[in-house]
Amino acid sequence: MTVASKSVGLLKRAVFPALTIVIVGNFAGYAIAGDNGLLAWEGYSRQLEERKVELAKLEDERDRLKHRSALLNPKKADPDMADELVRRDLGLVHPDEVIIPLD
Repeated sequence: MTVASKSVGLLKRAVFPALTIVIVGNFAGYAIAGDNGLLAWEGYSRQLEERKVELAKLEDERDRLKHRSALLNPKKADPDMADELVRRDLGLVHPDEVIIPLD
């Protein structure tokens, strides 16, 4: 055998293990530093805490709006709420009146 044929045989035997190492290394790199990898977990936990705070604010706003809509129930409307809405929306407030919001 010649040196050239020995080196070609060596290259053929080394291609598959080298390709396997590159593919496994690629998957390992993405598992650690990819968009959904181990290093991204800290960002996800921070985003989760931010979303929990936002959810609590939205739930408070929903409860407030639910209470206001209950006050405007046509069967038993709150007279003060109805008077406030009529005066505000229709512009029936006189310049000498003082309006104190209940919120």
